[in-house]
Amino acid sequence: MTDIPEANPAVPILVVISGPSGVGKDTVIQELRKLDRPWHFPVTATTRLPRPGEQDGKEYHFLARDEFEKKIQRSEFLEYAEVYGNFYGVPRSEIRDNLKTGKDVVLKIDVQGAATIKKLVPESVLIFLIAESKSALISRLANRQTEELDDLERRISTAETELSRIAEFDYRVINREGDIHDAANTIDSIICAEKARLIPRMAELI
Repeated sequence: MTDIPEANPAVPILVVISGPSGVGKDTVIQELRKLDRPWHFPVTATTRLPRPGEQDGKEYHFLARDEFEKKIQRSEFLEYAEVYGNFYGVPRSEIRDNLKTGKDVVLKIDVQGAATIKKLVPESVLIFLIAESKSALISRLANRQTEELDDLERRISTAETELSRIAEFDYRVINREGDIHDAANTIDSIICAEKARLIPRMAELI
């Protein structure tokens, strides 16, 4: 008689949500929070100034450059990078401590950082957010009105480079304008499927 496997609790996973600037990563994260799943959302640290409506400790940990550099020296970031002249870093403790307690961790990060996380944690699940079209992405970048023309052109060029790296990811999710619920529900389904794998991904930090 074949032994019936026990329904042991699924192991916690590290989910990385990435994509080009302007694709709506922050908005998708806000929608995922509304689902009220047992997930932890690490807050990224940055040296850039807050945008209107952003709060320290909520969207980002806003740090002075010298404070950020001290944290680098103390190896407090799992990953950090300089993007558009500002530093961004992922606090190591937020990911490690929550995985140890059995929580799934959903991390939002830029494409460059996602590649680094994949090297450090090969069993992480990488999800690439894209707009419904290239023209839609450019329109979103232009409508943000947070950059000068030169910065906008640079962001468009960077976005094109980032889009070319989509093959490095496990899944791609379309974030259509005005349909944020669909993108969040798709990501929710991906996480549910990953949690049901017979051979689980073991996200271990090095």
